[in-house]
Amino acid sequence: MTDTTPTTMRAVVHETFAEPAEVLGVQERPVPTPGAGEVLVRTVLSPIHNHDLWTVRGTYGFKPELPAASGTEALGVVEALGEGVTNLTVGQRVAGGAFGVWAEYYTANAAGLVPVPDAMTDEAAAQLVSMPFSAISLLHSLDLHEGDWLIQNAANGAVGRMVAQLGAARGINVIGLVRRAAGVEELREQGIERIVATDADDWKDQVAAITGGAPIVAGVESVGGKAAGDIASVLGENATLVVFGAMASPTLEIPSGKVIFGQLTVKGFWGSVVSKTMPAETKGQLFGELITRVLDGSLTLPVAETFAFEDVRDAVRASDTAGRVGKVLLRP
Repeated sequence: MTDTTPTTMRAVVHETFAEPAEVLGVQERPVPTPGAGEVLVRTVLSPIHNHDLWTVRGTYGFKPELPAASGTEALGVVEALGEGVTNLTVGQRVAGGAFGVWAEYYTANAAGLVPVPDAMTDEAAAQLVSMPFSAISLLHSLDLHEGDWLIQNAANGAVGRMVAQLGAARGINVIGLVRRAAGVEELREQGIERIVATDADDWKDQVAAITGGAPIVAGVESVGGKAAGDIASVLGENATLVVFGAMASPTLEIPSGKVIFGQLTVKGFWGSVVSKTMPAETKGQLFGELITRVLDGSLTLPVAETFAFEDVRDAVRASDTAGRVGKVLLRP
């Protein structure tokens, strides 16, 4: 590590599992030392994701030991190289994931970090990996072709918006479902059309009018409960329903007739597992596409607000606000 690297740092920590706005706070912690194959990164900006908040609540698929660090994605600057690292250099801007990035410094596997081109803003680069890579990996896993129809709920969420933009760039027809009419206008303001609000009695007729009767071959379900059955009901025969999230309910209400007679395939998608098992060459191609889409403007990564670590409780409240457009970011 450089002579200017301090020995202690500020980090966002929680002592118990509970609501993030009640338990998150800043503590002094030692600056970590990068091991073999790792780098030490100085944090510049980090987004707040839903899975970060679920982890603090203790309700996610990963449960850290207490007292726990927090945050999983950041943009930073390489501060020091661990043994054997040759793909990165000190002073380089990098985007990527590691647990505990809501801190002034963090260590990460060098192979998992993405060098950021100079033309990309800090705000976009801070969001490049987790949500956009999940969105593009999801599209990749469905093996859709140009002209195919895809429908998704939670269309005004971060991943929903990205799936719509990336799908459009690939020539895939994407229909988005939102729960309230206001969400339709919010997305149209961002250039995303083909949005239907399910609070309208004729929403299924609206979907059919948009497709012109063409079969919808895939659905992305992120809400749970009755919403899963709603999205399944408009899929064509032999379609695939991918369960991406469960914002409203941990159970899925899907009519058995749709599965039996419609030959519906239902499968789960967890981005962190998909990322770990994906061949490096494929991953590199998808990240290359993401960077191209961000730089040419076909994929937008808006920011709602940016907060200092000390204001993390206000930040997570802002992140949980309904109707928010763009990510809430944290900075040291």
